[in-house]
Amino acid sequence: MALENGEWIIRGLSRNDPNRVHSWQELTELVDELGFLPLFKNEIPGFSAEEHSAAVDWWTGDRERDPWEWRQLIARSGRVAYGKFFDRKAGFISRDWFPHFANWRRDGYDFDSRWDEGLARMRQKRVMDCFGVEEELYSFRLKQLAGFGKEGEKNFEGTVTELQMESYLLIRDFRQRLNKKGLPYGWPIAIYAMPETLWGYGHISSAYSTQPARSKELIYRQVQSRFPGATESALEKVLGWRG
Repeated sequence: MALENGEWIIRGLSRNDPNRVHSWQELTELVDELGFLPLFKNEIPGFSAEEHSAAVDWWTGDRERDPWEWRQLIARSGRVAYGKFFDRKAGFISRDWFPHFANWRRDGYDFDSRWDEGLARMRQKRVMDCFGVEEELYSFRLKQLAGFGKEGEKNFEGTVTELQMESYLLIRDFRQRLNKKGLPYGWPIAIYAMPETLWGYGHISSAYSTQPARSKELIYRQVQSRFPGATESALEKVLGWRG
């Protein structure tokens, strides 16, 4: 996706291209095959959902064809993880590869251990403490519970993005708010959860015996094996994370 003359341009395929992805289920299967897939075009050619889908179908609101709608269905399915994992931008990670992603990005620390070692900020702890009470939270509700707002903590969006980049949170679903009568209204809103809620602590921690640097290397080599044009600098730009 590129901004040209004030207009966002999608660099996708023709609807007649036989190689394009046709449904959210096919996109999920592609993520399972590749392991990792950002939502939008980036420094690695072909490494995005955008470049595997029909350009004309984006932002049409057609749930059968629109990849922007597919991301909601994929997040809801729980078959792969969705969140801001790539250079603070959105994308998908397969269930099989998420343990190595978590091992690398967490650098061997569960969040409580990171806090105990003085490696996490108070505003991150305020967010993570909320998931000790509820397993899933609307973004607006999480913001309230964690004490962000005019008189409280600042930079809520930046904080939850950091926690996604560190693999402690993901976007589990998108849902509308409910009015006093219990009826949905407005735009769908992100629902945050911990990966452990989705797939269990045993699975998420299953690569902890591997050195984090080795997990990073395995991830880079996995992407490069499928996208040989990916240079080391491009891999660092799209996948890298210094914490």
